[in-house]
Amino acid sequence: MYGIALDLGTSGFRAQLIELETKETIKTVITMGHPLPGGNVMDHLDFAISTGEDVAHAVILETIRRMFLKFDIDFSEVERLAVCGNPIQLSLFQNIEIRDLAYAGENKQKKLGVENVKRDARVFPASELFKDLDMPNCEVIVPPAIKHEIGADALAMMLETDFLNQTKPALVTDYGTNAEMALKIGERIITASAAAGPAIEGQGISCGMLASPGAICDVKPEGEYWRIIVLDKEMEKRDAYLINPLTGDIKEFYGYEAVGITGTGVISAFALALKSGLIEKSPSLPNGRLVLGPDIEITEKDVEEAGKAIGAIRAAHLTLIVDSGIKYEDLEYAYMSGASGAYADAEDARQLGAAPGFAKNIVQFGNTSLALARELVMDRSRLEDVIKIAKRITADHLMMATSETFNNFYLCELSYWTQGMPLEMYNQMLEMYGIPVLPETLEHASIERRVSKDIEEVGAEGLAILKEIGINLEVPVSKCIYCHKCEKECPENAIEIIEDAEGKRTARYDSQKCLGTSCRRCVNICPEGAIEMSNLQIKEAK
Repeated sequence: MYGIALDLGTSGFRAQLIELETKETIKTVITMGHPLPGGNVMDHLDFAISTGEDVAHAVILETIRRMFLKFDIDFSEVERLAVCGNPIQLSLFQNIEIRDLAYAGENKQKKLGVENVKRDARVFPASELFKDLDMPNCEVIVPPAIKHEIGADALAMMLETDFLNQTKPALVTDYGTNAEMALKIGERIITASAAAGPAIEGQGISCGMLASPGAICDVKPEGEYWRIIVLDKEMEKRDAYLINPLTGDIKEFYGYEAVGITGTGVISAFALALKSGLIEKSPSLPNGRLVLGPDIEITEKDVEEAGKAIGAIRAAHLTLIVDSGIKYEDLEYAYMSGASGAYADAEDARQLGAAPGFAKNIVQFGNTSLALARELVMDRSRLEDVIKIAKRITADHLMMATSETFNNFYLCELSYWTQGMPLEMYNQMLEMYGIPVLPETLEHASIERRVSKDIEEVGAEGLAILKEIGINLEVPVSKCIYCHKCEKECPENAIEIIEDAEGKRTARYDSQKCLGTSCRRCVNICPEGAIEMSNLQIKEAK
């Protein structure tokens, strides 16, 4: 009999097939991106609310179905499916209310008749969700949220690290698009999240990609050359070649090819450029770019995007510390989890501010969300322990969107990363706001890497990647004059106008490529106002 562990992340999904008797991983399947339009949870929420939760639910289930088919097994032999993720992803997966997650204001919720949904642990038959997969013997396990806005993924990053055992101030961060984090002071736990954006995981970068085979994840200096480090098929770090970042001249090859760069690669390259003097201040680059490989480069626009992501995370970390009442120098531990937390060079992250440079100890973990799902698959009784721990955690939640402290920090971060504001002026601004100035980065910190990669075991059958999810969304466009302006305007080539034999026209979107709420250029450019995205329906690609 089999079990499947599933992590529904904001930037992509991860699934592992596990043999229950031996508890051995057989195979891992990942997606290259999220199936819903947009690059963050707010885009996904907006899509689900404006287009329909049923449509979003169907897209997610169809993606999962296509992932599971890559396991090439008899699904009647699947006994257990454990699913972990943030409240938005898990709600869309189960097709339950999400509006309480979309509207923070009580007055708005009351006007809409929306109440906070209890997201307790659930165990239910897989047949309730999966109609096209014959899984008669499978139960679905969904771990609990701590509060309605603090989900199973936040619980996982606390459970799968040493965070809950610490008696001294400790900070844990799941580095990703939505960067969940928590600060523990004694028995008090304060949770938060920072809308870092997709750049932290390599999306929204000109040559960016998620952590996957061929992704540049790190760079190291060797004289005037940089050693480019990529991920291999087993997601291990490997040397690829030596390159001059100014000219693109490659000195030595080591047998591994780079196809793009992930978020940790951008962080590492930028940190090295600052350290080596190639950059005097952000976001200026020599010749406007850094060359990291054939057709792979980092632009000043990429530096801005990465800087915004790093800035959001640093601003959130500093806000948690300041609002908690402790001093910066009181922070003893900082835990880094997630793919970016695992592959990042912690020293580079400390110097740039992505990891708190004032923490005395940095500990790196991998994908804690998938790790918790694996535990629940291999030992069903573990769910009772997880429920007890979730009830015991009395978490205060700090909403960054309404925090004046965060707003002030992030304004300074934006000025620093996108306008080149000196740190001296940054501190002057903080003094004006009545906020403690930036702490000094410790010269030395204890750095411990607990994992070599974000998913420690991919299984005997290796890693499979669903690169093109292949789900199309369609909407009739009866007013369309066939000018094709929408197609030309789309920055991701996500839209195509189709005309059938009867002359009826339809706008077809590749859901994986569409930028959703953060774009809508196709809607705005249409001279006839023909596109109504709220009427989109799922249509499988041929």
